[in-house]
Amino acid sequence: QVRLVESGGDSVQSVGSLRLSCVSSGYFYGDFCVGWFRHAPGKEREGVASMYKSVLTTYADDSVRGRFTISKDNAKNTLYLQMNRLKPEDTAMYYCAARSGSRCGLLSTDFDYWGQGTQVTVSS
Repeated sequence: QVRLVESGGDSVQSVGSLRLSCVSSGYFYGDFCVGWFRHAPGKEREGVASMYKSVLTTYADDSVRGRFTISKDNAKNTLYLQMNRLKPEDTAMYYCAARSGSRCGLLSTDFDYWGQGTQVTVSS
């Protein structure tokens, strides 16, 4: 069983930066896909970025590509999401998720393990 705990969410002003962290009780190395999702009020949960074996990364679209970077530290069992040039539309609860295997897109139903979420609020 993999337990995920996110942290790093905060209230920031537009164009600010945050780094979210997700610590795993299990392990992120090996045959695991890990990812970040977000859920804003009134919207469906959406994938932000995912990573397989530290080499294969997927970003949602141009709205986050170039501003957000997913990375992980296997020695610390920690997944990160560096978010730069934040916008008010990035406001959401952010979740990390994991699944075993190489299928590693941004479909939330593919992921088996979820954290409790960390809130990011961006004001203009």
